[in-house]
Amino acid sequence: MSQLKTMQDENLPIWLPRLAVHGGPRFLQIADALQAAVIDGSLKPGDRLPPQRQLAAQLDVDLTTITRAYDEARRRNLLEGRGARGTYVAAPKVELTSILDLSMNTPPPPDGVDFDDMLKQGLSQVLMRADTELLMTYHLGGGSDSDRKAGAKWLEPMFGHLDSRQVVVCPGAQAAIAALILALTEPGDIILAEPTNYPGLRAAGTQFGRHIIAVEADKHGMVPEMLEEACRQHKPGLVYLNPTLQNPTAITIPERRRKELASIAKRCNVRIVEDDPYWLLADAPPPPIATFAPEQVSYISTLSKCLTPGLRVAFVLIRDPHERERFLVALRSFALMVAPLTAALATQWILDGSADGLMEGVRNEARLRHRMARDILAGRYSGAGDGLHVWLELPAYWNSSQLARAANSEGIAVTPAEAFATGSGSVNAIRICLGSIKDRGRLQAGLQRLSHLLARRPESFSAAVV
Repeated sequence: MSQLKTMQDENLPIWLPRLAVHGGPRFLQIADALQAAVIDGSLKPGDRLPPQRQLAAQLDVDLTTITRAYDEARRRNLLEGRGARGTYVAAPKVELTSILDLSMNTPPPPDGVDFDDMLKQGLSQVLMRADTELLMTYHLGGGSDSDRKAGAKWLEPMFGHLDSRQVVVCPGAQAAIAALILALTEPGDIILAEPTNYPGLRAAGTQFGRHIIAVEADKHGMVPEMLEEACRQHKPGLVYLNPTLQNPTAITIPERRRKELASIAKRCNVRIVEDDPYWLLADAPPPPIATFAPEQVSYISTLSKCLTPGLRVAFVLIRDPHERERFLVALRSFALMVAPLTAALATQWILDGSADGLMEGVRNEARLRHRMARDILAGRYSGAGDGLHVWLELPAYWNSSQLARAANSEGIAVTPAEAFATGSGSVNAIRICLGSIKDRGRLQAGLQRLSHLLARRPESFSAAVV
């Protein structure tokens, strides 16, 4: 990513990054390369960097690009200025919390999007146009008319034009899942799901006294014949599916199988909860299952994975008005409403197009990080190239819990397969999240350390004994 040469006028190393044609903004490539050089030891604290004009000439870029790159590197605490003497690699700051967190599934910060400015502008527009009293009082209807219209617009890529009255605004997907369980099932009922699935389903189901039973899945997701057999055997209250870039396996159920699953739900008269947070991040995803069985499926789409978790806004499409009312009653029993201010901000961003720009930035950054993971993890990477996470099957000499503990000892947090397992069995894999580390250079360092760990056998790993 970078190389060292010798300056002609001084016997000092000059650092030159290699720039890729399609590698993103050049100033960020330079900053990322500089950070990587510091991490791998090519550049050490106290090394002098070339003057900005000289580096601009060497790389054939304008001076502004170098200035922005150095400014970004200073922001990351990589560089320090020493007046007329020049710019030097800074000594590392002592970090009391040095864990590289690859366990939290959040969207990465996108290049080219000033999130602070976007937040200030959005809130300014909300406060200028909205009645502040309405922003600070109760809202009992599953979102205002404007919020539901924004939800219908958010769902347009999946379904086309929608009646906004069919959309309910919720304080996050987890709340939506819990309310659907309460509305559609009774204590003691069975919920069918894939053997490896989102832990939040089990948390809610267990809390409410429902039983989660696994249905066999293959490389294309839940097996239709096994679903039909399970429906006839268990008479489930509902079926839970996360069909696009599934958490954690990153499997996307193909269109043909989605149609088969929808047909089985109709034949067996069972409801499906389609939790679909990653659809808008996927490359050419199939139509949602809800398009093939609109009366059988409740569809959830959250902003947490495409924009930011802090909004705590999700949209639920429920076609049947009686079922929608039952859902609202259930939701109000534990989450009266979305915070009106954040709902208004989400609505503002969706309706003025800001959400589309932010989501496109997240999508592009996620794909860039997938390319990084594919390069570093080499033959072990089996991701789809999009979404927020990678499901990494482990070599036989590691088991997932053992690997997670070893990684934690080396300052890396990952999630073992056991955390996602329904029942006693689980595959030997870990989930790696690519968006939770804000800085791309630190993500690169974490993936490299993880790759080195995977290449070692457990017997060569020894934890400190104190």
